[in-house]
Amino acid sequence: MIDRPQPDEYPSYAAKYVDLVGNGPIIEILEYLQQMTYNFFLRIDPDKASYTYAAGKWTLKQVLGHMTDTERVFSYRALVFSREATELPGFDQDVYMEKATFNERSLEDLAEEFRTVREATLYLLKSLTEEQTKQKGIASGNPVSVRGLAYMIAGHEMHHIKILKEKYL
Repeated sequence: MIDRPQPDEYPSYAAKYVDLVGNGPIIEILEYLQQMTYNFFLRIDPDKASYTYAAGKWTLKQVLGHMTDTERVFSYRALVFSREATELPGFDQDVYMEKATFNERSLEDLAEEFRTVREATLYLLKSLTEEQTKQKGIASGNPVSVRGLAYMIAGHEMHHIKILKEKYL
């Protein structure tokens, strides 16, 4: 079981993500979100996939791609920190987006990739001991625990789904 992280186990900017996550078991929350988010994107009209609500904002496809990229980064950090306390660099989401090809792919393909990445994240998190989930490292100059990262993954996803519902659909 992965307990809820304490506020000193994630960066202050991530509190907005962690606070979105309920008090249930994080593995079950991530499993539920995996299916919910996958189905959410499959129900979107493909004609809306390239929509942006304002100039300079990401398309719906880009938001989904960003969610997947971020989960990969957070999951990698969780893997590393579960094995050793070390420091990892940050990632600039805008630089990642400049080189991404999300708009050239179908929404269905992007949704399938998201679902598959989540499956890998779940396998990793389920394999960890309680002690490993409490281990910390430094990412983007901030201390963060493995369990902090698990909650950040869920909360980041919830944050973006909320934005999509409010501003895109």
